[in-house]
Amino acid sequence: MPTFAYEAMNPAGQEVKDELEALSNEDALAKIRNLGYFPTRIREKGGAKAKSAAPGKKKKGRSFSFGRVKTKALTQVTRQLSTLQDAGLPILRSLNILQEQQKPGTLKTVLRTVAEDIEGGSTLSEACSKHPKAFNRLYVNMVAAGETGGVLDVILQRLAEFMEKAEKLKRKIIGAMIYPAVVVTFAMGIVVGIMIVVIPKFKEIFKDFDVNLPDVTMVLLNTSDWVVKGTPPGWAVILFSPFAIFFVLKLIRSSRGGRHVVDFVGLKIPVFGTLLQKSAVARFTRTLGTLISAGVPILEAILITRETAGNEVYSRAMEKVHDSIREGESFAAPLRATGVCDGLVTNMIDVGEETGELDKMLIKIADNYEEEMDVAVESLVSLLEPLMVVLLGSIVGFIVIALFLPLVKLIESVAR
Repeated sequence: MPTFAYEAMNPAGQEVKDELEALSNEDALAKIRNLGYFPTRIREKGGAKAKSAAPGKKKKGRSFSFGRVKTKALTQVTRQLSTLQDAGLPILRSLNILQEQQKPGTLKTVLRTVAEDIEGGSTLSEACSKHPKAFNRLYVNMVAAGETGGVLDVILQRLAEFMEKAEKLKRKIIGAMIYPAVVVTFAMGIVVGIMIVVIPKFKEIFKDFDVNLPDVTMVLLNTSDWVVKGTPPGWAVILFSPFAIFFVLKLIRSSRGGRHVVDFVGLKIPVFGTLLQKSAVARFTRTLGTLISAGVPILEAILITRETAGNEVYSRAMEKVHDSIREGESFAAPLRATGVCDGLVTNMIDVGEETGELDKMLIKIADNYEEEMDVAVESLVSLLEPLMVVLLGSIVGFIVIALFLPLVKLIESVAR
């Protein structure tokens, strides 16, 4: 009888690694569940990972595809798979139906490979775990929880809803950044154009009249010289600075300490920091609430939430909460000690623990903070519009004053 090595979580949320004998993967999974464990990984020791192709049937070759799977497409496939499972179709047939209707690309390749792995004896969660660029750890663990509880269709539906709301949240933040970015880009382009084309001509005029120029005019002319003739030219500095800042930040964020510094500073920025904080709270509470409602053990759910938090400050807070819970504490107390959430969040979590409805309370917190984000984004856009007008007006006013002061001085001297 084959021997299977497995990894699982016990009812206390602790990791268990062991081996057992079973007739097949399905038999091994059943035996692990009978022990009261939540299986996370299983493999046959010394055996083939997949069954041989049936006689007379040509096995499909593996094809490779580059790029990530778009969240929108994966969400649609997840919802459709949930519908097919609810209708009672076998998982293998459901996947074949979905991959056949996909256009050639990464997602079609991934679905075909997942179907082949399942045909070879793997579970859906095991097959998905082999494609981390398409299915993150959150996705894989929720699918595993659905398989364990026999409610895969319900879990897939929750996953689709979760991804839709996460994508909506992401679009809100990006939408709030687009307006100021576009306005500033066009404004800088116009100002640089003036510095390169218009100001040098005025400089020649002022030189011909031999007039003592005001300080403000000298500042403008020196700025124009820097933009045109600087070393390196100012126009190049202005053009490539955003890219340089982006790559420097990316380099800093390549380490965990760097990510923590960047995220911590980001949370302290006026207005934008509040928006980022609400986004982070909404994201981690929805992720954790969705995992707990799916039946994932609390400690495993917190570890997954930590990895998908998207903000290192909150990721470290989740790590501290995980360690405290493992030592026997509640959820709310260590979270309150980290100081990353306001009193409303910690009090609602406290109530959720007392009533045994922590998952529902976390989802309510996420809904509440997403509504607050809507208001915050609208307020931010309303605030940015007058700020952009004032900024552009100040720049134009400075240029006009700097250019016309010498002309006024020249006219006065001629009048005398």
